[in-house]
Amino acid sequence: MAGTALATQAPPGTLGAPGASGAPGRAGTRRGGSPLSWFGMPVLLAVILGGTYLWVSSLELDTIERRTLNAEQLTRSTVEHLHMTAVSTAIVIVLAIPLGVLLSRPFARPVVPAVLGIANIGQGVPSFGLITIVILWTSLGFWPMIIGLVACSTLPILRNTMVGLEQVDRTAVKASRGMGMSPLQVLLKVELPLAFPVMIAGIRTALIINVGTAALGTFFGQGGLGFIIYNGITLNRTPVLITGVVLVSALALLVDYLAGALGRLLAPRGL
Repeated sequence: MAGTALATQAPPGTLGAPGASGAPGRAGTRRGGSPLSWFGMPVLLAVILGGTYLWVSSLELDTIERRTLNAEQLTRSTVEHLHMTAVSTAIVIVLAIPLGVLLSRPFARPVVPAVLGIANIGQGVPSFGLITIVILWTSLGFWPMIIGLVACSTLPILRNTMVGLEQVDRTAVKASRGMGMSPLQVLLKVELPLAFPVMIAGIRTALIINVGTAALGTFFGQGGLGFIIYNGITLNRTPVLITGVVLVSALALLVDYLAGALGRLLAPRGL
């Protein structure tokens, strides 16, 4: 708020003034980001994946290795991994953000410790054990695996939503209500936009958790890139193992980069 006021009062033509020609203001610079923030990660991933491809291509793979390290199998495993990650993260967002909004309201304060305690189970219990418990309660299948992933990644989005809303300047909220806004309008037009940077950080964390945990899907009949890693370990094939690890790591970095880029594009100006 103070930084915006100073920028508004700056004389025309000065660096950072909104009205300066050819010189974007500070808000525009933060919103756009530096070239490194936009292109650094894609270039790094291209180098890592390209180097791994060249290394594997230079090896004389045996029949067992070629059964796993081929375009069809790698594509199928990647799609399965992305499917599990996307569905579980979408469900977590739909569930955790509204719940976080409700828990940030004064009337819900008595139940906050109990809800956070339940959400903490997903972080406290090892992922493999938690998914195993879900599978034992239900059965093998895609949706039991998704339930396990949702349980593992709920806390970051839930907690960040609450923290982001609690950190909103109360003066801005009171001023909005004084302008005649309803509580719902204040939430949608003031509180959520101001809390958005903290919320997107929670979503990025949940995405990374789901990408890593989805590798366990191969132990529950759901494939994914964990299948590549598992084959590399059980068959004692180093190229297969390294390829699987590189793909999972690159996928985690990629989804984190895309979520961060989306957050910069959608963030309100001036934040």
